[in-house]
Amino acid sequence: MAFDKKTIRFYYWLVIEFLKKNLKAIVFSFFLSFLIILFFISFTPFFYRQFFSQKREIIGMVGEYNYDNLPNEILEKISSGLLYIDFRGQLVPLLVNSWEVGDNGKKYRFHLKNGILWNDGKSFSAFDINYQFKNIKVKIIDERTIDFYLDQSSAIFPLLLVKPIFRHPLIGVAGLYRVGTIKTKYGKINEIQLIPNKKDIPILIYKFYESETKLITAYKLGEVNRIKIYKKNIAEKFKKWKNTTVEKLVDYSQLVVLLINHKNELLKEKEIKHALQMTIDSSFYSDFGEQALGPIPPTSWAYNDGPKRILYDQEAAQKIFKKNLRDGHRFTLYTSYDNYSIASLLKDFFEKVGLSVNIKIFSSQNLKDFDFFLAILQIPPDPDQYVFWHSTQKNAIFFGYKNVKVDKLLEDGRNTLDINQRKKIYQEYQKVMADDPPGLFLYHPYVYIIKKKLVL
Repeated sequence: MAFDKKTIRFYYWLVIEFLKKNLKAIVFSFFLSFLIILFFISFTPFFYRQFFSQKREIIGMVGEYNYDNLPNEILEKISSGLLYIDFRGQLVPLLVNSWEVGDNGKKYRFHLKNGILWNDGKSFSAFDINYQFKNIKVKIIDERTIDFYLDQSSAIFPLLLVKPIFRHPLIGVAGLYRVGTIKTKYGKINEIQLIPNKKDIPILIYKFYESETKLITAYKLGEVNRIKIYKKNIAEKFKKWKNTTVEKLVDYSQLVVLLINHKNELLKEKEIKHALQMTIDSSFYSDFGEQALGPIPPTSWAYNDGPKRILYDQEAAQKIFKKNLRDGHRFTLYTSYDNYSIASLLKDFFEKVGLSVNIKIFSSQNLKDFDFFLAILQIPPDPDQYVFWHSTQKNAIFFGYKNVKVDKLLEDGRNTLDINQRKKIYQEYQKVMADDPPGLFLYHPYVYIIKKKLVL
């Protein structure tokens, strides 16, 4: 369609007049539209993550696991036990409302809460409780009541009921999470996904690695966004990463101990054990953890900070060793590869006071003719340490440790129901252990949580 000059001039002046009358509105609309577009470009990813995409946390762990030996950290998220242990080591009802103790500690009756569901929505009852205990009879009274009958009275029996309850394969009860996908290879679980059962908590994905080296590499490559390590030198390197936070904590559930072979007649003497403690300067602990003052951590309700402490005194230790040791005697200290640097520092302290120490790497086949063994113990939340130090138990038998007072206190502690009496027993137990320890209680290790920063 052809336009003549008059028509063109008409539309030209029409546009000019329109712009004159509406220029402010047009400019305002343009800038408003520009700002709206800019806003959506900038904040759409944030709103998508907040309202449309659930947060995910990918956690790396070291170890080889299958359906039967997953870490407690994972199992406790999927399911619950009848009871729960709080941060002070006290028992708290979880799936039960209450319980009673009868027959002088030989009978326990538990009353379940109403409305408990398995993670798949099925109703949970006393008939579903499937703890496998030796020498303990179980009787189901009704759907909400269950009895346990023990051969001997025990104050620590309820601690066994903290273990999460499962239905095959990994269906939990009243858990914060349920199992999503599981990736396996050659019968081992490589990855497990946990789906939250409530809002405002992230999806958790656990990935497992054969070694700490592979775990650290996985973090560097972005395969995981959270790991836990115990080595300060590695944690220090990650502090320099702009997108990473490093949190330093004390792991009171672990205790590093230099165990002494009490079959060595010299080392079993209290004077010698105290002298060994005198050789270690407090500076030793600064890089590794919080110094332990006994077998029970300070977070326990039974902790006793009263026992006499053995202070650093190289000169006094040297005199004791010179008086008791023959020249040329060499001691053997076994350790693992991971703890070799710690063993080396202990060797240096000992050799400064005249002890000659040879370090060897431990394996299940070569632990013989040893004097010291550097170990990491997993400390239970309850102060009962019968399995560690009672003279009838494998650990104490292997290291030749026997103390009649310790045996009696450990027996009384697990057979006493009144918590105030138990506290007195375990505080006395710590005094006896301070006087005649099975080894050197060194420290509760520092643990470093290395985590990617949240990017919004």
